Amino acid sequence: MRLSSVLTFLAGLAVAGGSAYLAREVLENQYANKDAGEESLVVDVVVASSDIAFGQAIEAHLLRTISWPVDAVPAGTFDGYAMLLPEPGKPPRRARRAIGQGELVLAPKVSDFGEKVTIVQTLGPNHRAMAIKVNAETAVGGFVTPGDNVDVLLTQGRQDTLRTVTILQNVRVIGVDQEADEQSDSPEIARTVTVEVTPQEGQRLALAQKAGTLSLSLRTLDASEDVQLEAIKLSDILKEQPVNEEVVRRKTITVRRGIEVTETEIN
Repeated sequence: MRLSSVLTFLAGLAVAGGSAYLAREVLENQYANKDAGEESLVVDVVVASSDIAFGQAIEAHLLRTISWPVDAVPAGTFDGYAMLLPEPGKPPRRARRAIGQGELVLAPKVSDFGEKVTIVQTLGPNHRAMAIKVNAETAVGGFVTPGDNVDVLLTQGRQDTLRTVTILQNVRVIGVDQEADEQSDSPEIARTVTVEVTPQEGQRLALAQKAGTLSLSLRTLDASEDVQLEAIKLSDILKEQPVNEEVVRRKTITVRRGIEVTETEIN
């Protein structure tokens, strides 16, 4: 083999090897830039690492951070613990409402440092909290819990004048006795149930409590529309049915005393 052919062959190998190396470098740089671009499209946000109850202090062991798409970050998120945890010896922030495990910790859901958290902060605009006296029979056997929606029924009168009317519909329960945790689902026999009402509904409720007995009717989750209901009287339930004389027959016995025959009715 001539020397020129050998040199040409070696030069081809060198060019091919150099091209492959350059191509690999270009591809690696492209992937690195792509990964760096993808990483820049996410940010750290704080979520609850476990359930946080209403009024519970915000502590480090209840929090963790996760990556979140930067274009989908809601307003009020926290990118770290610094704004959530107090300085040593200072009062903590508290949950203004229950925060579930894995849920974003948002500014409206937590109080300021040392701020008192009460049930008032769960009320909607222009609403009031009002308590109703109940027992096992009038509170659905204790199955009403904070966060449920109920109808309120008034029963009044005696004997023939006894009647029931629905005075409020789709009312939100915000507390049972002193419990306002919406994560609680344990049945409990309550003495009072606190509901969220408008000022006008509060007036009706106060008057109704003096007029008779209030009962709660638990609504299903999909029962969002109110139904027009009229008052019902006891006489509407106990309607007397006409007596069929052909069906009702008297039962009698025949008594014979010599030639005297008598019939006696058996009740």
